[in-house]
Parts: sequence; C-alpha cells; structure tokens
Amino acid sequence: MKIILACVAGLSTTMMMDSMKKVINDSKKLDLKNFELEAIPAEQLPAEIEGTDVVLIAPQISYKKDFVESVTKPRNIPYVIIPQETYGSMDGATVVKEALIAQRKQEIKNKEQDGGSK
Repeated sequence: MKIILACVAGLSTTMMMDSMKKVINDSKKLDLKNFELEAIPAEQLPAEIEGTDVVLIAPQISYKKDFVESVTKPRNIPYVIIPQETYGSMDGATVVKEALIAQRKQEIKNKEQDGGSK
C-alpha cells in the first residue's frame, strides 16, 4: 500500500511517517513490507501520484485540499486531511487507521461502480 503524506517542507511530516512506520512495525496484523510511505511537498503530488493508494494531507496545508483533489479524484485515489490534534500528538496509529479506512471505502466504491456499469 503506497501512502503519500503531502506537506510543505517535510520535517514534521517525516516525524509522522516515522510514527506510522513504528505502529505498522509493532502491529501483529500489518507488515511494513506491504507499505510504502513517502512524504513530499504537495506541489510534487502530480509527479508522484502513480501507484498511490491514499494521500494524507498535513493539517497545515489543508487549504490545498482543492489542488490535492484535482490530482486524486480523476484517479479514484482517496485523501484524508489529518486532524490537527492527531498531527500535533504525532498519533501514527490513528493516521494509519484513517488511511486503511479510506483505502477500504474507495475499494468498495470502485466495486459498486464496476458492478453498476456491467
């Protein structure tokens, strides 16, 4: 599962990514080998979006939601704006959970769309 964390410059987002990696690594159900986590400036999203399953938006760039949506929506890639409280506490467990939920919801939506067009 490829998860992109969109941010401004990357220091705090790298800290969040490390927290997420620790959660995945410590999990009995998840395997870090199945995850690719990448922190990039939001402007690089069009160049890095290929193969992405979920985009996470750092709260300090939530104003770029429309830009992120313009890149993700045509590709049926979900995005989640990380809540400020979750981000501020570097709660990697909640962020991983939100990413997994967003991906699952998108899979269900895609199946419904595929089933309705046949």
